[in-house]
Amino acid sequence: MLRVTEIAFTCYPVTDMARARKFYEGVLGLKATYVVGEPGGMQWTEYDIASGTLSLGAGAPDWKPTPTGCSVGLEVDDFDAAIAHLKANGVQFKMEPFPTPVCRMAFIYDTEGNLICIHKRQDVPH
Repeated sequence: MLRVTEIAFTCYPVTDMARARKFYEGVLGLKATYVVGEPGGMQWTEYDIASGTLSLGAGAPDWKPTPTGCSVGLEVDDFDAAIAHLKANGVQFKMEPFPTPVCRMAFIYDTEGNLICIHKRQDVPH
């Protein structure tokens, strides 16, 4: 029987690693924890976030960014401040902020065309 114990990492394909890293590090404020590869070849960058890892990969044939694939949800501590910061940095929104019974979220594009969810859980009694 297969027993999954955790999500090891989530990875987005990117076409321009330098441009993507500028967005993920400069706009989203993430810190790279592992970087390997050279421009023009296979490249990989990892960002450890709590117990998970968000990765960027470039150079694999036929692996292209897409706004219609899986998306990562990034939990933020101050949703309104995060949205204001993204707008001030000219980030393109797919879906403006909206509430649900359990959270607030918005969907943005990275510089490569991948979709990212900006998310804030609400305190909901169980």
